[in-house]
Amino acid sequence: MYGENVCPNTQQPPDPPAPGTLMVDTGRGDRVGEFRGVAGPYWSLRPVGGGREWEAEPRLVRLALPMEGLRARTARLNARSRGEVL
Repeated sequence: MYGENVCPNTQQPPDPPAPGTLMVDTGRGDRVGEFRGVAGPYWSLRPVGGGREWEAEPRLVRLALPMEGLRARTARLNARSRGEVL
């Protein structure tokens, strides 16, 4: 599977990224989300294209690869075309 050799970030994260940056939450099965902000010790992420935010441990979050961002956007558009999301 693509990306299976990508290691999670186990070091302390640098400063939080800019809002809207695509990130991968390795603590939730490589879930891709847009960075929204900092909530206490956690980073807030939300699904690509909208949806319910979730909190992630910064040490388990890394920048999304271009292919992962494309995959997340395509999945969202496909779900929208099936009427599963608005």
